[in-house]
Amino acid sequence: MTALQKRAIDAESAQSNVTFKIEDRLTQRRLAAAAAAQQALFNDAGADAYRGSVIIDAWSDLVCPFCHVGRRHLELALEQFEHADEVEVTWHSYELDPQAPAVLDEPVIEVVGRKYGVGLDEIRAQHRTMAEQAAEVGLDFQWERLRGGSSHDAHRVIHYARSLDLERPVTERIMRGWYSEGRAIGDRETLADLAADGGLDRDKVLAMLDSDDFGIDVRTDEATARQIGIQAVPAFVLDRKYLVSGAQPVETFLAGLQQAYDDRGTAPTPRESGCACGGGGCGGGGGSADVCGRDAG
Repeated sequence: MTALQKRAIDAESAQSNVTFKIEDRLTQRRLAAAAAAQQALFNDAGADAYRGSVIIDAWSDLVCPFCHVGRRHLELALEQFEHADEVEVTWHSYELDPQAPAVLDEPVIEVVGRKYGVGLDEIRAQHRTMAEQAAEVGLDFQWERLRGGSSHDAHRVIHYARSLDLERPVTERIMRGWYSEGRAIGDRETLADLAADGGLDRDKVLAMLDSDDFGIDVRTDEATARQIGIQAVPAFVLDRKYLVSGAQPVETFLAGLQQAYDDRGTAPTPRESGCACGGGGCGGGGGSADVCGRDAG
């Protein structure tokens, strides 16, 4: 069975079979520690911090195909969730390869195959299946055109866009550029073009990229992920309590949203170490997952 096949889940039984557990790493104590690193995230404000809206903190990398699908599945779940107007989603930066050069000349599938010791025929088959699954939810995954490289600057641009209330259109344009159009988002000229398409001033984007601005925001997001034990993306922390790991089906997100909504008003409490599992991988407990939803080991 391939890693991709392992990700499959019986959607009809998702509601009854998926168990969301708070891990030792996701206790109130650790979330409070994360708040010290990022004041706006997971603030330790007492009981009032756990009332009102359901907060979703999501970690994702722009050059992770599973992250694109996971993001779309969450969007579709929110479209169906009757209390969606009481849900707030914050996206956080995560780099699968912080040491990657700006742009890789080698085809992405060859890099992935070498990294995981998988033959090109299997990698191609997996990507074709991923493209079919993406199409089912309205995404156009042009895997043969992917351009690899660093996502650090792209994450900086998204934080910059957030400061100007343009996060969503800029993020969507950058994601579509990499995922569907074969654009190299590690190239600053290309990145500035995409950001401008999303509504930012191109010259100001290039000036920002020539500085160190918003680098601290990217690093803080990544430090927080490490601090609370996130080892795979996409990763979704629901209301500071529940972890949904991987590009889970829409039904899994709906189950998690409902549980988080029903459990509003209670602070996170430590429980036995466990794993928040579904079809897209596991995080924590006795299991482990490599980045981008691929099972480790």
